[in-house]
Amino acid sequence: MVDFALTEENRLVRDAARAFTEAEILPYIRDWDEKGEVHREVFAKMGELGFLGAPIPERYGGAGMDYVSFALLCEELERADTAFRVVQSVHVGLNSLTLLQWGTEEQKQRWLVPQAKGEKLATFGLTEPGVGTDAGSLESTARRDGDSYVLNGHKIWISLADIADHFLVFASVDRGKRHKGVTAFVVERGMPGLTTGTLHGKLGIRAGNTGLIDFEDVRVPVENRIGEEGEGFLVAMSAIDQGRFTVAAGAVGLAQACLEASLRYAHERHTFGQEIGEHQLVKQMLANMAKGTEIGRLLVYGTRARRRSRSGTRQTTRSRPRSTRSRSTAPTATRTSSRWSGTSATPRRRSSTRARASSIR
Repeated sequence: MVDFALTEENRLVRDAARAFTEAEILPYIRDWDEKGEVHREVFAKMGELGFLGAPIPERYGGAGMDYVSFALLCEELERADTAFRVVQSVHVGLNSLTLLQWGTEEQKQRWLVPQAKGEKLATFGLTEPGVGTDAGSLESTARRDGDSYVLNGHKIWISLADIADHFLVFASVDRGKRHKGVTAFVVERGMPGLTTGTLHGKLGIRAGNTGLIDFEDVRVPVENRIGEEGEGFLVAMSAIDQGRFTVAAGAVGLAQACLEASLRYAHERHTFGQEIGEHQLVKQMLANMAKGTEIGRLLVYGTRARRRSRSGTRQTTRSRPRSTRSRSTAPTATRTSSRWSGTSATPRRRSSTRARASSIR
């Protein structure tokens, strides 16, 4: 029999994350979102609590959480606002866990340790204008020149681009080799030729930073290369596997937030002399929302999640189905809640809940 019960550690992580979001995010998020304000000091507080190194082993400055605790953390942050789950997906899932898997001991000490401690903020740069995330067609180039590489190119739609300290980026050493020419590098803010910017006018995740990265003859030392030349595609795909897990857990949190808001509204509004929650059709909608949310949660927190590998084994066949199912639950929950309750069912951020659901597809 499969045991889905949470451990004491799991419950402590969930409760700590819930307390953090209710104190530091929920009272302010509607205003931040409407104004498009990014508050990095909240990320710093996440670092102080160990959130920015949640699944990273303690010997590298992390909290050493298991993956169920990590998923619970992502769920609770997304329940408050997507922008803060994105930090877990990008800083931890796409960057830090990739360094843990692919980095040398020296690289881990140099970049992973300060990231896990929350001293440095990190991001992941794969997407390019006109290319998207087609890693085999990257236009950014890396030319070997002695004991360094010279990077040129552009990245776009990069979460945390304008506020991150470390960038795990991908460029091709030989575009004729397509994905076999892709190579991964860590670039640090302040390197000559590296510039970043912020994209404005987003429909969702307005309390988070999304931007672009430009490389103009950025000289990157050989020791900043992650893996060998031509291994960048494998590095990127393994990173995306980790990211999918965090997105799936976050989607459960978004669905849970919609369910909770809808339940509150079902008790607040009255028609025909009774709460609308007493009407059979509304009960059915709420039941379906609860069912979809719990299915997604069980997929994410099941025994497979408990056994996720830290050894470098690809997890695509495990992470992709969970991500797909959970991400389909969140938009369904938002559509259902807005269909019968209007925007009042999502009082935290009435204007952007649909956009949040669309953004995680």
